[in-house]
This record gives sequence, C-alpha cells and structure tokens, in this order.
Amino acid sequence: MNSDSNERAADVIVVGAGNAAACAALSAREHGASVLMLEAAPRELRGGNSTFTGGMLRFAYNGPDDLRQVVPEMVEMDLSNVEFDTYTEGQFFDDMGRLTQYRCHPDLTEVMIKRSFDTARWMCQQGVRLQLTLGSHAFNVGGKFKFWGGLPCQIWGGGPGLVEALHKRLEQQGIPVLYETPAIDLLHDDRGVTGVRARRDGRTVELHARAVVLACGGFESNAEMRARYLGPNWDLAHVRGTAFNTGRGIQMALDIGAMPMGHWSGCHATEWDMNAPPFGDLSVGDSFQKHNYTFGIYLNARGERFLDEGADFHTYTYAKYGREVLNQPGQFAWQVFDQKVTHLLREDYRIRRMTKVQADTFEELVTKLEGVDAGRALATINAYNAAPRPDVPFDPNVRDGLATRGLPIEKSNWATRLDKPPYHAYGVSCGITFTFGGLKVDTEAAVQDTAGKRIPGLFGAGELVGGLYYHNYASGSGLMSGAVFGRIGGRSAALHAASLR
Repeated sequence: MNSDSNERAADVIVVGAGNAAACAALSAREHGASVLMLEAAPRELRGGNSTFTGGMLRFAYNGPDDLRQVVPEMVEMDLSNVEFDTYTEGQFFDDMGRLTQYRCHPDLTEVMIKRSFDTARWMCQQGVRLQLTLGSHAFNVGGKFKFWGGLPCQIWGGGPGLVEALHKRLEQQGIPVLYETPAIDLLHDDRGVTGVRARRDGRTVELHARAVVLACGGFESNAEMRARYLGPNWDLAHVRGTAFNTGRGIQMALDIGAMPMGHWSGCHATEWDMNAPPFGDLSVGDSFQKHNYTFGIYLNARGERFLDEGADFHTYTYAKYGREVLNQPGQFAWQVFDQKVTHLLREDYRIRRMTKVQADTFEELVTKLEGVDAGRALATINAYNAAPRPDVPFDPNVRDGLATRGLPIEKSNWATRLDKPPYHAYGVSCGITFTFGGLKVDTEAAVQDTAGKRIPGLFGAGELVGGLYYHNYASGSGLMSGAVFGRIGGRSAALHAASLR
C-alpha cells in the first residue's frame, strides 16, 4: 500500500465507517466484491455522525404486522394499551414534500421511501436491533399509547448500538477498516475513478480499486465551509457529532468534475445545550439536545418569544429551529416549562451536564436567565398566560388545537398556561448535525459530473448525497437514506468492479 505500487487494495474502497459506509461495504460484499474501508477517526471514535445519533429510523409501514417483522419481540409483548397506526409510503412522501417545500428530488425521494421498509428488514438481518419508541414517540394518555410523528421504531442502543452492530457484521464478513486513514484525493484517469490517495502513519499512500464509494459525511465539522456556504455566525455553531466530517469527500469529487447538488446554504440544526463542547462528546451522546420545546415557550435575549413552539410535532420542526436560535441576539435562547409537563420531557432534560435554572415564581426565574432582559421576559410570560385559548383538552399525542389568540406570535398547539411551579428553564444554542448540500447521484448511487453523466467507478451515499433535504428534515430519515443509498451504492460498486474483471 505505497505510492509506488499499482497493486489493487480491493475491488471496492468505501470512504467512511458510519451507517451509510457500513451498509455500502456489506452490500458490496454480498455482491461478490472484496472491500476495504477507510476511516479518518481512530477506532474509539469511529462511525462519524452515526455514533452520535439517537437512532430513530423512519420507514413506511402498513400496520403492526409490518412492525413485527423488524421488532420480533412484539410477539411476546402485551400491547393491548397501544394504538398502532400506519405510516404509508404516501404519508412519507407527503412529509418529505411538505418539509422541504416540495424541493426534494423526486426520483431520489421515491427510491428512499419505496425501499425503506425492505432496507429496515435488511439492516435487521445485518444484526441491527429495533425497538418500539413507547414513551418518547407515544405518550400514555388516558391509559393508551398512541404513536405520533411516523416514528414507532428506533435502533436498540442508539447510534453506538447501530455502529457496534454493523461493525460486528463487517468483522464477520472479513471486511477490514483502516483507522486514522483519511482520504485526501481520488485516483482517476480516462477510465474513471481507480482508487484513493490517503494519509496513513504520516505518509501519503495510493490505494487502488475498481470502484470507490464516498460515504464520509458533509462539511458540518468545517467552520470555514460552514461560514462560506451557510452564512454569518455558522462558524459559531456547536457541532452535535464528529469532528471528522470536514467535507473532504465532497471536495474530492468536485475536484474531478462532480456536479454539486442540493441546498448548500441549508443544514440540519437543532437546539443544543448552550454550554456543550464544540464537538460531540460520546460520554453524553445526543443528550445535549433539548427537543420538548413544544410543551413550553422560548425566550431570547430580549425576553421575547420568536417562533411558534407548537407549530407541529418536534420531529418535524427540531431540525430547522436550531437555525432560528442561531439567528437570535447572542445565538442563544431559553426554554421555559412548568410542572404540568415535566413528566413529558425526555431524559435529555435530566442529565447531569446541562444548563438549567429553577424557581418558584417567574419574578425569580427571569432573574436567573443569563443574558436575558428580565423585565421583558416577565411581561412575555404574563402575556402568554393571559392569552385566550379554546376550551379543548391538552393531548401530546395529537395536534390538539390548544392555541393562543392575540399574541404577536401564536402557539398553534399544546399551549397550556405556565401556572404550576416550580418553573424550570434550559439554556440552548444551535447544534449543527449535517449539511444539506452535496453531490449529485442517480438512483443507482452513481456520482454524476457537470454534464450529467456518470463518473465511472464513483458512487456516493449518506450525508454527502445532495437533493433530498431543503430547509427542513424529518427525524429518522437521515439514517434511512444513508442505509438505502449505502446499500444501493455498494451493490452498484460491486457490479461495476465485476464488469472490469
């Protein structure tokens, strides 16, 4: 594996070691290819953003019989108090269209959705375990659980469980992973892509292959690229996950003529503890997130609300509200709750490392909100509590229509008054997850050039696929798109490699 050798390292080289990369490697191996994976991170930090995810997995299903195929434990569970619905391909399409303002690429979106359930089953065959999301995406109301937001399943063990399961399968299949080996360039000639130039043990090496799959993330960990493409202050955002997603994979492909595609000024960005470290911390995982704003209100430095906290379920708004927080003075905000909803807040609100204040009165609470105009904050809370509301019951499992009237920014659902002390508030900033701009790939995951033609031997999957997300994002669809196009890309790469033998 030195720069003077043309010996082939493998039929297929996969750049990356997260969900999309592992699915690509396993799929290529299924189709007869020898595979080598390159991971920029050390082994203990492997997996890219997949390691930091909460493990939600969005797929189309037609009822509990489908779910039993991916959660076999359901057969032995007492589910008499659970109301199962459906999340059809049509509903998935509707969500993707609505959330992206109908900009998502129709062909790529169709592939992701139509192959989502089969891919979930395939992931289970690779050793990934799924479980029901009772308690986090189905609340107990009147003795009955009802799933909401299209997410009845999540991966057992979250992101670390996903990465562990996939890498165990990689080992079983004899697929090696070279750690601390970042790819820096693509090897290519008139035949197409023929391998990767990488850094290993302080030396530049050339690794030759018949096909390459890029599955090494977006540019969210690169402050310079964030400022260049996303705009002012994005270099100040916290990074929710890995420090190794620097956009190098995207740039490597652009350098040989790949077509950029997607929302390059857009990203998945959430509410993240204001005192979290600059990059993700595996000892905390994704628990710096604070997604239950739907049951409270936001206050910015001016002491004002600045968005509709109850516009929709958090699974449909959380990935765009990080941007709203970043746009506030000082790039922070506080989420405020009373005791009536404390039992609905996720475990993320009970970790040791978080920014929290509490008081028995709002007069005292607002003085504890660091950086906030206390007088204006108190007036905002009082106005919110005094606003008229319809006489409808609060129900966290549905868009309940419990809405304010007469405020500058209304709260459309779940607008209970904040009137049961002690009151508690959580300081949040913006945490970027992944960027939406990337490479143009076709439905077989082949990377295309600026003339709209395939670059022979080059395939893409995961965050660096452009065209799926614009403005917003549906929770759990990122892992699914990574798995779907990783699986497709691995197969396509193996078939391409076989055609050259």
